Amino acid sequence: MTIHRPGKPGDLPSGEALWARWALLAAVAATTEQEQRASGYRTGLWIDDEGLHHDDSGCTWWTMSRMGEGRFVLYGEDESSGVKWHKPSIDMLAGGPDWLPYEELRDRLQGYELGCVYWYENGAWARAPYPEDLSDDGLDCGMSDFVDRSQVLGELSCHLDDTLAGPNADSLLAAAEEHRLEPELLLERLLPLDPDREPRDLPAVARALALACLPGSSDLLDEGVRSR
Repeated sequence: MTIHRPGKPGDLPSGEALWARWALLAAVAATTEQEQRASGYRTGLWIDDEGLHHDDSGCTWWTMSRMGEGRFVLYGEDESSGVKWHKPSIDMLAGGPDWLPYEELRDRLQGYELGCVYWYENGAWARAPYPEDLSDDGLDCGMSDFVDRSQVLGELSCHLDDTLAGPNADSLLAAAEEHRLEPELLLERLLPLDPDREPRDLPAVARALALACLPGSSDLLDEGVRSR
């Protein structure tokens, strides 16, 4: 899937699919040590009570939050975005629904930290209108890793032990996107964290899956994951 510059709402997969892809990659990388850090001191991909995060501690940061049944908000900034510098200024919240997290978004705007805002409801993404001379809003550089399903598969495959029987990366991702993931099948396939064979932090992975509201994940800790 191609992302235009600037991005268009139709460039993004459904909110549910984008959430599932991002959440799956965040979950497999989860560790207890990272969980205990405040969001402002974390990098990479993670999930917390606010939602999903992507931060490379330099060029790009993004947050995606659930805002109720079938509703999501996606906001952040990539250094490629020209929105906040455009003259005349662009109102990134124009046309936004009343359920957006306006306090957070306005704080970000006042601090010149925001590059674009997209929202999703009734099965479709939307954003504020842009002037024709805007060259980029950062969506491509910020979200292409999740929009391109093949890239998600490639990253997920790096975490899986292909010597074990069980569903492959494509099957696991499809199950997550279709809300029928059996998290224990994912946990059984995960490789150690590094070449030194440090065990994967399965309790942290299970907690991340549960926080993402992936089906069945909330019961994992009661089924012996802590002992793995």
